[in-house]
Amino acid sequence: IAEQIREVILKKENTAMDPRCEALLYAAARRQHLVEKVLPALNEGKVVLCDRFVDSSLVYQGIARGIGIEEVYNMNLFAIGDIMPDLTIFFDLKPEAGLARIKANDEREVNRLDLEGLKFHHMVHDGYVEIAKRFPERIKTVDASLSIDEVYHQVLDLVLAHYE
Repeated sequence: IAEQIREVILKKENTAMDPRCEALLYAAARRQHLVEKVLPALNEGKVVLCDRFVDSSLVYQGIARGIGIEEVYNMNLFAIGDIMPDLTIFFDLKPEAGLARIKANDEREVNRLDLEGLKFHHMVHDGYVEIAKRFPERIKTVDASLSIDEVYHQVLDLVLAHYE
């Protein structure tokens, strides 16, 4: 169900989607994913890795779409309750480099957010930098402009240090 909601959000044809509708749909998808996948795994004592969570909505909808960080945070609190990541890794990469990687990967799906202008992607990048500064105890930054091997080792070091 969560992925079906995300399909609606990311569908290239849905360019007229209102920013608040987008934020609400992401919160709904997040809730469903939490119920279907995350909570059962946590209840079994497993480690859960997610490629996105609340911070992405704070940045994309709160900052880049102009809704406001607090508004989007409160909307998501209803969806997630008190479940927050122990550790969040921000893969810091300049928008031009990220968009070039998307363009170079013929096999990758291009979604509605990928089609936004460079100004939007700069707001997203700057938003992640801001969020990382707001929550330094949880959000750690990795230089994603480095090689895959170097990025991997940065992430591994952060994860191991966090759980020592």
